[in-house]
Amino acid sequence: MEAFRIAAVQASYVLMDSDATIDRVAELTAGAAAQGAQLVVFPEVFVPGTPFWIDTRPIWDGDDEWFAMLVANAVTIPGPAADRLAAIAERHGVWLVVGVQEREPHGSTIYNTVLYLSPDGRLVDRHRKLVPTGSERTVWGRGDGSTLRVVDTPHGRIGGLICWENYMPLARFHLYAQGVDVWLAPTLAQGDGWVATMQHLARENRMYVVGVNPVLHADQVRPDFPDRDRLLPAAYLEEHGPWVEPGNTVIVAPSGAVLAGPLREAEGTLLADVDLAQVAAARRMMDPTGHYHRPDIFRLSVDTGRREATTEISGGATVGAWPNSTT
Repeated sequence: MEAFRIAAVQASYVLMDSDATIDRVAELTAGAAAQGAQLVVFPEVFVPGTPFWIDTRPIWDGDDEWFAMLVANAVTIPGPAADRLAAIAERHGVWLVVGVQEREPHGSTIYNTVLYLSPDGRLVDRHRKLVPTGSERTVWGRGDGSTLRVVDTPHGRIGGLICWENYMPLARFHLYAQGVDVWLAPTLAQGDGWVATMQHLARENRMYVVGVNPVLHADQVRPDFPDRDRLLPAAYLEEHGPWVEPGNTVIVAPSGAVLAGPLREAEGTLLADVDLAQVAAARRMMDPTGHYHRPDIFRLSVDTGRREATTEISGGATVGAWPNSTT
């Protein structure tokens, strides 16, 4: 298999403006493709940006208007925003992976979702974050096992988890068992500890790992954003500094060596040339779901059923009826 190039795009979103942020995705994808990237990865919930009021304000303290903006700008599938993202992937002939805030077409619950779009303009798969972390639970619902899949591409098998989901060892193992070669970890996590996590995962499954963050300076929040002074209180900025999202993007080799980054307090696109022969070679010594696994001792049962709000039974709707689990 030939080597290919990955682009990890650390960029600023236009807060709670999906159209303007997708314009940024189009511009930045074009730039990455012009540099030879075949896989372009954007940060967690990049469209339409992080609801960072959950950390800058006391929870539930007058955030109704901001949440209404989030609902209005969330990506629906099917929907025009998802169609635009698919068209960007097709226009530039790349695999495009983008973190979005998603909701059902007729719902108001928001999911932290990653979309996988193919060079022929198809939405191939999506993953919803299983467990929102801390204050995130005030804005995001929980995903289910139906989106725990790896995507097969001509450049190897790609997949991964979102932010602190990467600390869920059983979720990792389930994806490892699907033969993932390039692990994608869109995140908001900061600091050297997170980089060490990316290095650990790379060594654990002998794979390439891409951790990609947004970056946002307080000055990039437009002056007319509703209740901007409440959104970014002076006391918060004095304590934490002007970088609301400082960035922390990194690309790691199967050996755990850092190939690019970490990039902080700046926009930029990290590039790395990936040779999957290195993945195969590294797994000669350690393959955690192959020869280094003991299925005679350890077994993992995974429910991959979709959790619908209702299920039709004998012509009637039964609230909360869940499909049978699969193992």
